[in-house]
Amino acid sequence: MDAQASAPDTGTLRRSITLGQLIFFGLVFIGPAAAVGIFGTLDAKSSGAVATVYIVATLVMAFTALSYMRMSREVPRAGSVFAYAGTGIGPRAGYVSGWMILLDYLLIPSVAYMFTGIALNSLFPAVPIWAFVAAAVLATTALNLAGVQLASKVITGVVLLEVLVLLVVLVCGAWVLATHGATRPWLSPLTGVGGFSTTAVLAAVSVAVLSFLGFDALATFAEEAKGSVRMVGRATMLCLVIAGILFVAQSYVGALLSPTTPAELAANPQLEGAAYYNAVGTSIGPWLHWLLALSKAAGAAFAAMVGQGAGSRIIMDMARERRLPGALAKVSVRTGVPVRSILLTASGNIIVAVWAATRADGLDVLSSAVNVGALTAFILLHASVIGYFLVRKLGAGPGNWFLHGAVPVVGAALLVVVLASATPIALAAGLIWFVLGLVVAAAMYRRRTGAGSAAGSSA
Repeated sequence: MDAQASAPDTGTLRRSITLGQLIFFGLVFIGPAAAVGIFGTLDAKSSGAVATVYIVATLVMAFTALSYMRMSREVPRAGSVFAYAGTGIGPRAGYVSGWMILLDYLLIPSVAYMFTGIALNSLFPAVPIWAFVAAAVLATTALNLAGVQLASKVITGVVLLEVLVLLVVLVCGAWVLATHGATRPWLSPLTGVGGFSTTAVLAAVSVAVLSFLGFDALATFAEEAKGSVRMVGRATMLCLVIAGILFVAQSYVGALLSPTTPAELAANPQLEGAAYYNAVGTSIGPWLHWLLALSKAAGAAFAAMVGQGAGSRIIMDMARERRLPGALAKVSVRTGVPVRSILLTASGNIIVAVWAATRADGLDVLSSAVNVGALTAFILLHASVIGYFLVRKLGAGPGNWFLHGAVPVVGAALLVVVLASATPIALAAGLIWFVLGLVVAAAMYRRRTGAGSAAGSSA
């Protein structure tokens, strides 16, 4: 039997993604205008210091990106943190990392689909948000099922469009500020409105890292990337740097244009989702509101598509390692994608996103809960770097105690601080998901031992 015919059983993916395609995948998942959708929530939580929130979040995530660069070279597998923690620490830590990051890939695409629904509902208020959400999930799932090459072509166009529109917003916003002045003090996006609060900024950072979650998804395409094993790491860091610059710029301009104060947003959470669109529409013109909303709607939907694809590949790798049902490892011979895993992640996305779209506080609940799984997995990622380079490979030569010791320790410590600042809803969601993971692990263990006993009896 040839390799292609055996693909459904082995879970073999096709190496067809270039460096440029990886960068576009990362940028569309991160979203060049990701700060637009979550601006109101961060503005309210940080008391107006939204630009500082993104500066801190970029620095925090830079340490995580460095650890991704290290491990993606050593363990180039689609399982990402599941594979890294399993190799650097052990199988149990690998399972916990993989399971917790799956919460990330269940909720982040759901939040992105919510952004699409909110953006389109701001233009067509007669159509409910949930209807736009459902349509976006169905359309992007179909593209994921069609294969990465078709998806990549669409994604390239979406990223270029979103960056172009964002530049128009920034240029027009700068012109309005120069000619008519700002609605808030010029330094308030850095210092806050009414005073700076470290606690408030850290609480907002725990949500702001949502905007960056996407660079980590590039590691899940490691088995489909052509060229050097360093390519995934380079694309990861480039995406993070580009996104950080764009987020600080758009949040700074948006804060100075916003006619709604942080206190008003905090008191009326239903206003948070459309806060940036309202700032642009009121200060610059309705035409730019339309342009930004349409580009954001498309960008968020395709960001969700990449997240959905990334989650499906982690599920596939966990299934190959018998941590999840083996049927989820199947890869289509025709398209080269894990069909069943994609359908599973899509089902979770549509259930969560449509549920949130029917609630006034749906965006706030999802954006608060979304990051606990990712932050937990990232902490284990840093531990994997230490375990792999300074423990398991110690006999192969002296380790680099700065890159493989100090950097991951600082990165993990920063993430612990951010995680501790998460909302009670977020921590509760993470705990429930963790307990559910233990139940799944126990069921899979019984299934394996049962199969082993049956095989021994028949022998």
